[in-house]
This record gives sequence, C-alpha cells and structure tokens, in this order.
Amino acid sequence: MSRFSFNQITAKHWELTELVKGLVDAGVDKVALWREPVAEYGLERSAALVRDAGLTVTTLCRSGFFQLDGWFDDNRRAIDEAFELQTKTLVLVSGGLPEGSRDIAGARAHVADAIAQLVPHAAAAGVTLAIEPLHPMYAADRCVINTWDQAMAIAEQHPVGQVGVTVDTYHLWWDDTVLPKIEAAGERIAIYQLADWITPLPAGVLTGRGLPGDGCVDFAAFHAAVEKAGYTGPIEVEVMNEELWRRPGPEILADTLAGCPGL
Repeated sequence: MSRFSFNQITAKHWELTELVKGLVDAGVDKVALWREPVAEYGLERSAALVRDAGLTVTTLCRSGFFQLDGWFDDNRRAIDEAFELQTKTLVLVSGGLPEGSRDIAGARAHVADAIAQLVPHAAAAGVTLAIEPLHPMYAADRCVINTWDQAMAIAEQHPVGQVGVTVDTYHLWWDDTVLPKIEAAGERIAIYQLADWITPLPAGVLTGRGLPGDGCVDFAAFHAAVEKAGYTGPIEVEVMNEELWRRPGPEILADTLAGCPGL
C-alpha cells in the first residue's frame, strides 16, 4: 500500500477522528481531505490530528468554482488551508456557467484568467493547483473544463509544479484520445484518482461512482499510461455513492483496499 491514498469523500459520513484511527489500524498512511469536514473539525485541529497520526495528506479537495461571487478570496483561503495541512496539491473544479449564461467559451477563458491570478499565492505556499477535467455531463453546473486538452492548455501557461492536471478515471475513461496524452504529460500529472463508472446513473448524477472493479473502466490502461508518464506519486480512491455512504466506514475502507491490490 505504498501509494494508496483513501479519499475522505469515499466514506463521507465517517467522522474525522474515526477515519484517521481506521486508516492507521489498516496500515494506510495517506489520506485526501475535503475542505468542509476539515472546517467542521477545525483546520488547526485537523492538521494536528493527521500529523500526529503519521498520515500524509495527498490532496485537499476542492476549490475552484470560479463562476461564484467571492471566488478569489475563497480560493486563496483554500491555498492557505492546503499549506496548513502540509499537502502540496489543491484540486480545482472549475465551476459551471454563471447563472443565466450560455457563454461556455467565455466561462472557460475566465477559468484560465482566475487560475493565473491564484498562481503567485499558491507558488509562495508551495501548493500545486491541480485542474480536474470533469465529464462533459457536468459542464453546465459544475465544471466547464471537460477534456484533458482543455486542462493542459491552462496548465501549460505556468511552470511545472505550480499548475498541473488531475487524472481521474471516472471523468476521463470515455475519451479515446486521452491515454497517449497522459503518457506524454510527464510532471504535469499532479494527482491520480480512481473511481469506476457504473450504470444506471442516479438522479443528479453526482453520486454515481463505483469502487474500482465495480464498473467498466479499464484501470490497467490508465495505470500503464500514468506509469509511462513517469508518475510515481500517490493513487487516491475517490468515490461518491449514496449506497456506499450508508455503510460503516471500516467496511468501506476494507472493500476499497480489496479492490486496489498492489497499490
């Protein structure tokens, strides 16, 4: 389990102190945290909790949502939170169209401009902004950056290590052009996340992910692509699923580990 990281959202209702204990008991030393439960427990307390347990925070999820009022201040706070948690990676979900707008090209241009405004603060904190392209079904309300090319076009405007791209199998598995592009991305890969595509999708589609092995994603192909890119960092399992969330945290973790042998 040298590369395995458990993303907190996979066991959404597992209270943070119990999550940390469960990971330690299972021999897992990496965790990805989410801003909302961290804020609920307290930023400084959360940082001390994971640090004292010997856990590495692989990413902080998530910031972005650049269509909202106050995006600049909120994203600067998120960078500061990542710094406090001693993680080098902040995942960005760009946000959808502004209310009443149909200008998706303008929204994408705004995302690029917004990230450029945040880079100096992130670089000073030693935090990489990890742009996550989301499946096109989320373009209107959640993320106007939907392809690897769109994310890379923004990332490449900045030095490696300041802006990168998130490889999330759930969002990219459908794209028949993406694997060779991942192979060529090299150090632009900021984090590698696993989730499976299962059907039928639920209402709202947000919580339709499955644990690796439960759906139709070709994980072997993605593993090969990120390895060819030279990525040797953590591999997170990030699953949002209402049925899964109803189960006890230790069971979720056990099944997650069972689906990820060799990580």
